Amino acid sequence: MADVKVPVLGESITEATLGEWLKNPGDPVKLDEPIASLETDKVSVEVPSPVAGVMGDQLVKVGDTVAVGAVIATVGDGGGAAVSPSPTPAPAAAEPAPAPAPAAAPAPAASDAAAALSPSVRRAVLETGVDPSTVQGTGKDGRLTKDDVVAAAAAKPAAAPAAAPAPAAAPASAGGRKEERVRMTRLRQTVAKRLKEAQNTAAMLTTFNDVDMTEVIAARTKYKDLFEKKHGVRLGFMGFFVKAAVQALRDIPSVNASIDGEEIVYHDYADISVAVSAPQGLVVPVIRDAQDLSVAGIEKTIGDFGKRAKEGTLKMEEMKGGTFTISNGGVFGSLMSTPIINPPQSAVLGLHRIEDRPVVRDGQVVVRPMMYLALSYDHRLIDGREAVTFLVALKNAIEDPTRLLIDL
Repeated sequence: MADVKVPVLGESITEATLGEWLKNPGDPVKLDEPIASLETDKVSVEVPSPVAGVMGDQLVKVGDTVAVGAVIATVGDGGGAAVSPSPTPAPAAAEPAPAPAPAAAPAPAASDAAAALSPSVRRAVLETGVDPSTVQGTGKDGRLTKDDVVAAAAAKPAAAPAAAPAPAAAPASAGGRKEERVRMTRLRQTVAKRLKEAQNTAAMLTTFNDVDMTEVIAARTKYKDLFEKKHGVRLGFMGFFVKAAVQALRDIPSVNASIDGEEIVYHDYADISVAVSAPQGLVVPVIRDAQDLSVAGIEKTIGDFGKRAKEGTLKMEEMKGGTFTISNGGVFGSLMSTPIINPPQSAVLGLHRIEDRPVVRDGQVVVRPMMYLALSYDHRLIDGREAVTFLVALKNAIEDPTRLLIDL
């Protein structure tokens, strides 16, 4: 019998929350096979089995807080341990007893399956009413994700026309009002604390501009096939914006700086934090030394982050640091927002949806694909003139991508 302990989670992280069990008691496990998933302040961490054998007792429940080094489960020897629970009750119960035993076995299996759902998936199941046993999971090892449940719920109305009797059951609960209390995930708790800390500490202000996306869209349309064929990754807009931001940060270094006590720390490098979607919420991995990367290198890095964020395999060190953040709310349809800075950073750029709007060009009203840009910044360090100059430099580079090539 071997103890399964919470592994070292990273610098300054001493505890985590048990997000889900990936193995149930009695399941065979291999050496280093993940048996549980922990939610830390930033990412999910899988707990591997220290030995090969059979999953034993689960000593903590989903949602419990566990410290580094704590024992959360046991793994028994695989040499026949899986069948030993069944023969033990059989001799004690004579001949008729074995019949009830198989009948009772399915019930625990169902409850274990429900318990294995992550908190976000369980909440989605409760909100949508989807039966998780009828949904095919697309997550790692076939696990169910929140997106799977949402997709199943969206597809449900199409198959529901024949279910006319269903409204008859509604009056029974129509008069009642329900509430549900769900424990905040560790990630959400940390996000809440850090965002409030930013509001309490920084003198935040947001300035706006808009950008004509005509030239970037034309360049992307013209070269996207060749780009993907050569580099093995799709050409998106983020590559252009990261490249333009790096150039503007070099010209306006205070936007890339931070406050440390009574000192200002200027960085001669650009570590760009990019917000990507994960099942448990938005996470912000960092593109290290973005000033040294090509557009292809940037797109490859972002694509890798997005893939591993959905799989829950981003590493803790990939979430640390960052000198400037870019958040693209446009992928969710946002028209305009005031993003909140991520301390100790001093600024964050918000991108929004592209939509056709009438603008004046050379005295004529024309329709162009426009996007609003928002720069939230710490006014203690960055003056309004510098914030506006940064946005104008970014706007000029996007509206004339040739500037990125000739370093203007």
